[in-house]
Amino acid sequence: MKHPHAANTYVDTINDISRTTYFDRSPEILDKILKILFGTIIHFFGDFNVLFSNLTDGRVLEKVKYSMPALAFVSVLMFLCHLGARRQIRFQLRTLSSIGAFRYLFEADDLPHGDTINDAFKISDPEDFQQVICRMSNLLIRKKVLYDYRVLEKYFVIAVDGTGTLTYSKRHCPHCLTQTKNGKTIYYHEVLEAKLVTPNGLAFSMISEFIENPGEKPNKQDCELKAFYRLAPRLKAAFPRLPIVLTLDALFACGPVFKICAQNNWKFMIVLKDRDLPSVIEEFHALSALQHKNRLSWHDGNKKDIKQDFRWVDQIPYTDSVKNEHTLHVIECVETKPDKHKTHVRKQWKWVTNLKLSPSNVIPLANQAGRTRWKIENQGFNAQKTGGFCLEHGYTADPNAAKIFYYLLQIAHTIAQLMYLGSLLGKTGRKALGAVKNLALRLLEAWRYATKIKALIEEIKSRRFQIKFCPDTS
Repeated sequence: MKHPHAANTYVDTINDISRTTYFDRSPEILDKILKILFGTIIHFFGDFNVLFSNLTDGRVLEKVKYSMPALAFVSVLMFLCHLGARRQIRFQLRTLSSIGAFRYLFEADDLPHGDTINDAFKISDPEDFQQVICRMSNLLIRKKVLYDYRVLEKYFVIAVDGTGTLTYSKRHCPHCLTQTKNGKTIYYHEVLEAKLVTPNGLAFSMISEFIENPGEKPNKQDCELKAFYRLAPRLKAAFPRLPIVLTLDALFACGPVFKICAQNNWKFMIVLKDRDLPSVIEEFHALSALQHKNRLSWHDGNKKDIKQDFRWVDQIPYTDSVKNEHTLHVIECVETKPDKHKTHVRKQWKWVTNLKLSPSNVIPLANQAGRTRWKIENQGFNAQKTGGFCLEHGYTADPNAAKIFYYLLQIAHTIAQLMYLGSLLGKTGRKALGAVKNLALRLLEAWRYATKIKALIEEIKSRRFQIKFCPDTS
């Protein structure tokens, strides 16, 4: 008969070790870091050979020394350890101990050189790596990992926004976007991201759409809105039955976006500014003055000095520029809270939505969907740019390989978030590390001196355990 707590035995073992400092260089602590890495990957996704099993290989197979899963693993490890450049693989990851670990994982005699990885990615299909990201998201959803973070116990919150990735003083490729100011032209690349975001700070990539021109001299440049029209059918195809509420900035408050959401049976919460949809704004103010029942005040249970006042209006008709008719609803939230000088600061937000409003859903829609949009900026883009992943670094000069490195960065960031916020590391571990970036430093050290990979992975696979996530850390 199994012990009633057998499912958590592995977690308890790890947490016993976490009571010591993470900067103790003992083998037990280094092994613990690797247990968290491989325990997280195996628990959610299987091992790397399984995760990357469907990658196509355009190389001459008779000359292949490293499998595609092996190349993908080393690239993800590069991002997880915050190496910052492809050439650092040779200097930081190739130790005698790590070579032995790599030999066990992928049956290869040595870690690949960064140039070998780049050459393989030049002739690989980026869409294969996008499909890996979709499979990871589907696994997290199917295993109900994210069920507690649904809005109204139904909808997953997906934030869509664009960000810059690379900037050059000279043309990088025919697809560069351009901007000229004061006679100087810069060439740059952007991407539109759809990320599943949660109140506790998770921001997982779901679908990426690269914003790029079709050639050197396009009639009109590509932009976020055009990219959204391409992203939407891909998102629907990848997650056809997923209950979604999109959270978007004011750029997307327009008829075509409303129509796409209606066709896909998606809900939306879109930032509404006073200059956007003037007829809707005017109707909101006129009707709100008459509908005193559609008002609500709320105090944060944990921070009682924060007060929010809501008002909303349902059933506002709107006809867009091509005469399509829409029925919209508007929420306004005014928040008052003291700043560090104990002076009360007042902030105001408005959102337009296609969800019918009531006193029971206004607060969660505003706070868990509308305002959660900022997670894609903070826990998403900012973490990838300034948190050690070096999103804005050119890991390759090849446009095709650049897209693959971008996707692998997204995969690494998802794994890093699961590791840091998961219960394998735990509250004690997070406190001992002190900062997210220190997890990368310790992981690099653990990999460089890995001596028991085989035993660790066999132990992980033999145990039954759960991984839960910590509360809001934002």
